[in-house]
Amino acid sequence: MIERHVTFRIRPGKAEEFVSYFGSAYAPAMARQEGFCGAEIIRPDDLTDALVMVLRFTSAEAAQAWRDSAAHKELSPTLKSLYQSSEVRVHEVLAEQPGPDRLR
Repeated sequence: MIERHVTFRIRPGKAEEFVSYFGSAYAPAMARQEGFCGAEIIRPDDLTDALVMVLRFTSAEAAQAWRDSAAHKELSPTLKSLYQSSEVRVHEVLAEQPGPDRLR
């Protein structure tokens, strides 16, 4: 599994809209992508103008398939209108322990 951590420098006053768009359009589209495992938005405690989108995919190939998909290309312009810049870091997940609510 891989995680992509995308740090977005959000345009002033657009954080709420960014999170709303993620929940209403972007994340549901990703959920239909083969190899998608989950996503969330987190706020770093040391960056007041940033949000981090954490994306999990079964493989680097599955993550690239999302980036190449028609859905991603369609949704990206709206997302891009809400941030000034972004930085991506990719991590290979070596071990994972699900929380109690995921151990069913």
